[in-house]
Amino acid sequence: MLDVKAIRQDPDAVRAGLAARGASAQTDAAVDRVLALDTERRALVAEGDALKSRRNAVSQQVGERKRAKESADDLIAEMGEVNARIKEIDGRLREVEGESDDLLLRIPNLTDPSLPLGGEEANAVVRTWGEPRELGFAPRPHWEIAAELGLLDLPAGAKVAGSGFPVYKGMGARLQRALINFFLDLHTREHGYTEVEPPFVVTRESMQGTGQYPKFVEDGDAYFLPEDGLYLIPTSEVPVTNLHRDELLDADRLPIAYTAYSPCFRREAGSAGKDTRGLLRVHQFDKVEMVRFERPEDSVAALEALTGHAEKVLQLLGLPYRVLLLASGDIGFSAVRTYDLEVWAPGVGRWLEVSSATNCGDFQARRANIRYRPEAGAKPEYVHTLNASGVALPRTVVALLENGQQEDGSVLIPEPLRPYLGTDRLVRP
Repeated sequence: MLDVKAIRQDPDAVRAGLAARGASAQTDAAVDRVLALDTERRALVAEGDALKSRRNAVSQQVGERKRAKESADDLIAEMGEVNARIKEIDGRLREVEGESDDLLLRIPNLTDPSLPLGGEEANAVVRTWGEPRELGFAPRPHWEIAAELGLLDLPAGAKVAGSGFPVYKGMGARLQRALINFFLDLHTREHGYTEVEPPFVVTRESMQGTGQYPKFVEDGDAYFLPEDGLYLIPTSEVPVTNLHRDELLDADRLPIAYTAYSPCFRREAGSAGKDTRGLLRVHQFDKVEMVRFERPEDSVAALEALTGHAEKVLQLLGLPYRVLLLASGDIGFSAVRTYDLEVWAPGVGRWLEVSSATNCGDFQARRANIRYRPEAGAKPEYVHTLNASGVALPRTVVALLENGQQEDGSVLIPEPLRPYLGTDRLVRP
């Protein structure tokens, strides 16, 4: 959520920042409305304070007259008018603040002004790692490899839950478990994260705190349980970030770094017909997430470190990848700055996103009311929150199968993963 004071102090800068995102005219109108409501709110507060001060003074005068056995009827009549107006003001204040809060929840974060301008076509390749392997034979897509090795049963998943809900079998299921444990061990033992296991359902307040409500929900991408008022999580970023909602953190605790495994659920309502083969786009998938709470002055460096932690996963797996700095018009709702990590998949001949590392600034912390006191006696400030996939499994599995495929049909497993999987090669059962 943007700070109303910042909008008031420099509305043109806010409008320019939203324009860089390619925000709609509706969003620009929301800024204008927020400013109008803010002006009305401050006027109402000033009038209300003056009337309450007058009420206190009149109350004292009424008491003095009564003690002097003098009539106070005129003052009592005035008090009635003042009380009625204060009641009107308080009611209108609730309406104004409610409308303003709703509008602010719908306005996206302002992006880093150093980002390239434009949409997806303007994303900048920051660096690459590794070289795509020369297979020496025609590469096969992962769905053919997985079917032949008995790792994946997409028709069974479709029968049970509909398309987009894969079933992993045998060594395919074991590969999922191995990757999850490998990722968690790496982030906790080498990168200093504390592992948590969060709930896989959350309240609307939690979705709102991280920016998935209202936009993600109203776009039709969330799975909702109406009888319970709960949402299946689209990412463990949601419950993990909200662990500290409405808290004033001890500055000595910062930075706080968590990692968590969870299944993730996304309806992908706007993606019908896109990437329907294999694991390229699914409604339920596994992911290990990293979440950080930082002092504002440390969050820029923290994003670089966080991105490096996700990169380390891919380096240990030997997967060629590239790092993209997302352009201002291709960045997420809550993001200030985002790096996407994309692995090369020779079977489908594409770069596939497996992680987004994002600095949200104080945007989520303001929505979720997560603050810290910089030093004793200082005014509390909002922390900066960051998150990154460390990493998402479906497309990582795609890259492992397609990069590790051998001419005899087997798949060679990267050495660091072998102790977790119990084999160096996936073969036909």
